[in-house]
Amino acid sequence: FFPEMAISLWKSVLQTTKERILQQRGVSLYNSAHGYEEEAIKKKLQQFAGGSITLSKEDDGIGILTLNNPKLMNAFTGTMMLELQEKVSELENWKDGKGLIVCGAGNTFCSGSDLNVVKAISNSQASGDRNEDGMNMCMFMQSTLTRLMRLPLISVALVQGKAFGGGAELTTACDFRLMTPGSEIRFVHKRMGLVPGWGGAARLVAIVGHGAALRLLSGATGVNPETAQRLGLSEETLESSAGSGALEEARAWLGRHTEGPASVVRAVKEVVAAGRELPLEAALRTEKDIFGRVWGGPANLQALARRVKHN
Repeated sequence: FFPEMAISLWKSVLQTTKERILQQRGVSLYNSAHGYEEEAIKKKLQQFAGGSITLSKEDDGIGILTLNNPKLMNAFTGTMMLELQEKVSELENWKDGKGLIVCGAGNTFCSGSDLNVVKAISNSQASGDRNEDGMNMCMFMQSTLTRLMRLPLISVALVQGKAFGGGAELTTACDFRLMTPGSEIRFVHKRMGLVPGWGGAARLVAIVGHGAALRLLSGATGVNPETAQRLGLSEETLESSAGSGALEEARAWLGRHTEGPASVVRAVKEVVAAGRELPLEAALRTEKDIFGRVWGGPANLQALARRVKHN
């Protein structure tokens, strides 16, 4: 009886995890049971205006998400955090999307959080031993960046100039990172008396391994393009360092991975996401389900008709 009950419970946990990842992308990681008050933190963040997040969705299925706050090296204001959540929701509903480039205006990526927001939230009324506004902001951004990571789009962060603190964390929410000459990724949190709070530490470990992640976080040292490529944090160093040249290079790089029908590209991202986040048996079942979705589909039948050969 007990083994059967344990197996049944385990299957239920796996199914719940699978549904959360693949069927409920728009759902927050946290709820009121975790002490998360989403509407309250949204009202708080609304008070700190400035900058913007723009999203353009191109006909070729490539989206370009741009952080616009160049006076502060594209630091996140409160309203920018809210706009990021809105743009992620829009991308979740973009059925023709295949890829996403995340970049910053003014030839730099992102310097993290606007210090005015950080100071205001740090000085707000604390409850017990922890600052509730700070914890809610942490949960809000973790949820948004996790949804960004789980999008059925192949995403790349175009790192120009500085990607510091929360900006460094944002790069880890993308599938890939491309750096321009002279750019730098730096997890500065330790110098602020903090650790990453937007999910950056967990994602960094998955990208570079626990040893390298520990060195980057404990040293709070800058990572140049060469070191980032050696660690596996960056895929490639682009030739252009600024302007539209870097963006066009990033588009060409991403285009090699998003070529083909959206249904197939999105399926590829989904099976990889399942393999990354689910236990093996659940990942295999998910892969089977997605395989069944594309097997005998238009792209598959066209390839068979063309007698595609693998050279």
